[in-house]
Amino acid sequence: MGLKSILAKPLAAIVANQVKRWSLNPIATQEKVFQGLISSARDTAFGKDHDFASIKTYEDFKQRVPVRDYEGLRFYIDRATKGEANVLWKGKPIYFCKTSGTTSGTKFIPISKESIHNHIDSARNALLMYIHASGNSKFLDGKLIFLSGSPELTEIAGIPLGRLSGIVNHHIPGYLKRDQMPSYKTNCIEDWELKVNRVADETIKQDMSLISGIPSWVQMYFEVLQEKTKGKLIKDIFPNFSVFVYGGVNFEPYRSRFEHLIGKKIDSIETFPASEGFIAFQDLHPSEGLLLILDSGIFYEFIPTDEIDNENPSRLSLKEVKIGVNYALIMSTNAGLWAYNIGDTVRFVSTNPYRLLVTGRIKHFTSAFGEHVIAEEVEAALKEASLGENVEVIEFTVAPQVSPKEGLPYHEWFIEFNTIPKDPQRFRQKIDQALQMKNIYYKDLIAGNVLKPLVIRSLEKGSFVKYMKSQGKLGGQNKVPRLSNDRKIAEHLIEFTQASWV
Repeated sequence: MGLKSILAKPLAAIVANQVKRWSLNPIATQEKVFQGLISSARDTAFGKDHDFASIKTYEDFKQRVPVRDYEGLRFYIDRATKGEANVLWKGKPIYFCKTSGTTSGTKFIPISKESIHNHIDSARNALLMYIHASGNSKFLDGKLIFLSGSPELTEIAGIPLGRLSGIVNHHIPGYLKRDQMPSYKTNCIEDWELKVNRVADETIKQDMSLISGIPSWVQMYFEVLQEKTKGKLIKDIFPNFSVFVYGGVNFEPYRSRFEHLIGKKIDSIETFPASEGFIAFQDLHPSEGLLLILDSGIFYEFIPTDEIDNENPSRLSLKEVKIGVNYALIMSTNAGLWAYNIGDTVRFVSTNPYRLLVTGRIKHFTSAFGEHVIAEEVEAALKEASLGENVEVIEFTVAPQVSPKEGLPYHEWFIEFNTIPKDPQRFRQKIDQALQMKNIYYKDLIAGNVLKPLVIRSLEKGSFVKYMKSQGKLGGQNKVPRLSNDRKIAEHLIEFTQASWV
């Protein structure tokens, strides 16, 4: 074992003890974070406008600070992007994180000198908690790859501006930086297909031991490696590859394809990073749910998703949440986001400690007839239907077909297979039955002959890559939406249909 892998184990034990302390005192930890945020921002423009000086309790905060999305905070963010200090948080941001929104175009999320530690330390702690739980630190002796967007930064009002992955790249500790792949020059390539090819060329003869990235794009990297090695399995290209780190999407739809490409099962670490803050990570291996990070400058609120469009929805603190309920996640942070709706939905699987699953996006659902099917349900239905079947799914999405040329409306599943099921009709029926079991409203619509069972469009290879490329969203942190409530994505994908199962 190398020096890094030896030293990592005592450090992992220290971090595990720290995590244990705050995770076993969750309410007190969040109260401390809350009071610290209010105190620190009292003299900012936002703090004065919302009378932070008089806020003593969470109830006071709810009365003075409404829940907002990006558009609701744009007035303050625009002032900060013009160089004004002490707007949302004390001083000026040290970065603006550029991210795309469905309704706001490009968004500029502030990162402060306090909040940058949330992003960096949480990623580090996720690795250390894995080492503590598994005993595996050997991966630190090999090469590491973080398949992400360009680390190149520009400026706005004299403040560095870039994608979150690019910003974080500048803060990777030196002891990891020495073994990081790919080269800085290659990492700066914007064209994703060219970049993946160059990354493959640079890493193909390296001792890669940890690979991190969005599953769909890592899958693309593996496929390029196979092309360059005439079909070699990843385990034969990288014999010491043992840890895959991912976040932002459910890995289950990709797992069978990954295991086929790799040629063996490997450990994975799930994380929940966002431009607004690093929210949770997997602390047990294996485990259900991610540990909510409570001591890192973020105060959380939760709104039941069935109330999110109400004029006065319930706003719950951590101590009020219940297991099994879907919530919209609301954050106040030490970067100056206040009661900010980040658009993600979560469901708690434990409250001792607080562990959650990411169940989707508020805007990503299918509910043409009031069924409100969410990402968690379609992903689980596909997983269940695939059990015992020799099926490999590359990517998929679901949209409603409300005006078919004939017959009843239906849910339309667009699936790109690597291995097509031997009995497509049975596979389609298994998905439909599994989805009915998970969503009673969908079941009632089928039983009442309002909807007919789902239809599958089997797409030609490369369809989703072509679609994402056409939208300028190929690679990086971009993800294919699992569900839509309209036909925008469906109309792009329908031309790639090679078979239909009705």
